[in-house]
Amino acid sequence: MATNIHFSQKVRSEQLLYEDIVIESLKMYGQDVYYLPRSITGEDKILGEDVASRFGSAYKIEMYIENTDGFDGEGDLFTRFGIEIRDQASFVVSRRRWIQIARRDDNALNELRPHEGDLIYLPLSNSLFEIMHVEHENPFYQLSHLPTFKLRCELFEYADEDMDTGINAIDSIEDQSYGVILTLANNADEVGTNPDFLPGEFIEHELASGSIITADVVAYNSDTNKLRVTNLSHDSADVWAEFESGGTILNYRPDGTITRTIASLTEDFGNNNYQMNDEFDTSNSVYDFLDFSEANPFGDPEDT
Repeated sequence: MATNIHFSQKVRSEQLLYEDIVIESLKMYGQDVYYLPRSITGEDKILGEDVASRFGSAYKIEMYIENTDGFDGEGDLFTRFGIEIRDQASFVVSRRRWIQIARRDDNALNELRPHEGDLIYLPLSNSLFEIMHVEHENPFYQLSHLPTFKLRCELFEYADEDMDTGINAIDSIEDQSYGVILTLANNADEVGTNPDFLPGEFIEHELASGSIITADVVAYNSDTNKLRVTNLSHDSADVWAEFESGGTILNYRPDGTITRTIASLTEDFGNNNYQMNDEFDTSNSVYDFLDFSEANPFGDPEDT
């Protein structure tokens, strides 16, 4: 027997009322978060991987955290490679509010739903979560309507992505990434009217071979002439980007090009409290972990 024609679950006014209640609940019990869409700047056409990604914008929206007793996942683990934090979380966002954010004329986001691989920044815990799956049918067609998206997320592991969202708490994650500190020669007469480098600016460095290296400015100290840059990239994707001492760097600005000479350079592994580069440095005799006196320490001891 067919359903009763005098009753319908597809009454638009009831669907809108139900959605209004959902939005009001999210605004009352949710958290303000920032949604960061991922832009792929270098895709591996063979493996289909995003070799280089950029997060250039952040959109503030309210979401509800389903986890009430703490984050899900395996938590903090002590592995042979150090501490691993495997927190997981589920966020609920209103479909209508998402469309309002995505369809605004003053932003560059034009998507119908959140995407896997995008990020969510939670100021409550100062954490970045990566969207692993978007569930669009939960709750399941109540009043024949789908009012929300459920985002299943895992704690994001930073891998030298470019962060230029304009939110200092998010962009500062680049300070923990690998970078290079360039000590510049004091050649202010070659610079022009403005010798300073500003965070977020883009510099170029031409190698002796003619190849171009690009990098993002993180910090510059005009007193010591030290410039820290990150997100190094070579114009050939499969070549390691490395600056050359004695070369020049270019900073293009609307009022002219700034040119400086590299006097020296040092590697900088960022402000990561969990790294142990100094402890495992083989040049330090106090921490002599590896025995390089063997001819073949990783193979058969009888092989020479």
